[in-house]
Amino acid sequence: MAKDVVEMRHITKQFGNFKANDDISLTLHQGEILALLGENGAGKSTLMGMLSGLLKPTAGQILIDGKEVEMDSPRDAKNLGIGMVHQHFMLIPAFSVLENIILGDEPLKQGRIDYKQAEKDITALAEKYHLDINLKAKVADITVGMQQRVEIMKALYRKANVFIFDEPTAALTPQEIEQLMKIFRTLAAENKSIIFITHKLKEIKEAADRCIIIRAGKVIDDVMVADVAEEKMAEMMVGRKVRTTVDKEPVDQTKTVLEVSGLNVEKDGLAAVKNLNLTVHTGEIVGVAGVDGNGQSELIDALTGLRKIKSGSVKVNGKEYANHSVREITEAKVAYIPEDRQTVGLILPMTIAENLVLKNYYHAPYNKQGILNYNKINADGRQLVKDFDIRSQSEKEAVGSLSGGNQQKVIVAREIASQPDLLIAANPTRGVDVGAIEYIHEKINAERNAGKAVLLISFELDEILKLSDRVVVMHAGEIVGEIDPNHTSAEELGLMMAGQKKTAAK
Repeated sequence: MAKDVVEMRHITKQFGNFKANDDISLTLHQGEILALLGENGAGKSTLMGMLSGLLKPTAGQILIDGKEVEMDSPRDAKNLGIGMVHQHFMLIPAFSVLENIILGDEPLKQGRIDYKQAEKDITALAEKYHLDINLKAKVADITVGMQQRVEIMKALYRKANVFIFDEPTAALTPQEIEQLMKIFRTLAAENKSIIFITHKLKEIKEAADRCIIIRAGKVIDDVMVADVAEEKMAEMMVGRKVRTTVDKEPVDQTKTVLEVSGLNVEKDGLAAVKNLNLTVHTGEIVGVAGVDGNGQSELIDALTGLRKIKSGSVKVNGKEYANHSVREITEAKVAYIPEDRQTVGLILPMTIAENLVLKNYYHAPYNKQGILNYNKINADGRQLVKDFDIRSQSEKEAVGSLSGGNQQKVIVAREIASQPDLLIAANPTRGVDVGAIEYIHEKINAERNAGKAVLLISFELDEILKLSDRVVVMHAGEIVGEIDPNHTSAEELGLMMAGQKKTAAK
């Protein structure tokens, strides 16, 4: 039997009167891939925060290779051979990829950082694990998927024996996810041990040996993955059966809400979006599929006023909005669920209620002659917290203290409550559990059923195919085809994502 490399005994973590973890015990074996499954806010990241040295337990013991340890910092964890890849990246945007990877572990030569040796070592690791990264690029200039690869490389570079991955595939494409699963298996074959937090049941079935289910800070069950169906794991996680479909109602789809014509957008002087044409009508969800880095982010930025358009037209309800300000586009009844909730979507130190009025705080009844009406802000925030099932202590809680899924619900609540004509949703369920995915999908579909136009950009093919009325595929900044999601296959979609063009659906 494989030896125990990690043992957490009766771990409790308390914040004030709130128990994030309540008497949790788990064991990780050498060469094992262990999945940690639970709803957003169940306490998974808190538990792994203690194993990675970010937090200290209120009670309980942590044993590494059979010896009890106390960790006061991530460096202590690193010295014990533990590396964590965080869901929200611990990277410095102004630094290069190389500088981020070696930060704190720089190789020295005659008292100076030996960048050549670092580059040589990292390149060898990248080739071994098939991680394609640009070492010279600034982190601020690379995609979310690339940043995820940088985080993985940081842990590999530090020669960890125990790897903790917190939602590692949340920003990855299907191809990148497949590659990451191969990396997991390679590491396990090298007698490394892996704990990965995920909400994606298919990944658990594909890669994990064992799964521990946590609900409301307690361990619900510890199962061998091969013995349990996906549906049963989902039910164990949320405490009820989860719907996997949405009800699409017949809606008038004749009026054009968004019309994009001949759109050209540049990034760093290079063409990122090329002569793109796109329409979205009332009562329909148009899905944009594609591998990350093929112009989707630049398209979103152009449509929402975050990036200048080189040429082309963007009309909302027949009025031109190309190169208009973010506020002007917002006032045109355009709502936006961004792909990066923490950088773009929220102001983390501010309260939930304050974040919920970021789009309209300057309007009555929230503002009178420049004075904010906090009674109204908090009252409406309290109602939205209830309506959108945002798990929190109150509407006055700092949004940064919420779990990732509940932060996402804050954004969804704010954007949908603005009663938009056009909803732009970019990876709206990134890093959220199956219960929250079900909830967010129902909210987006309800907008469609209410006659609103929805543009859905997602790297989750299941999400695209489940929600969309039409699907367009982007490759190298262009739309290479349009398909009916009810009459396609993953293979056909994959070929188009790789650049194979198809004529528009009739």
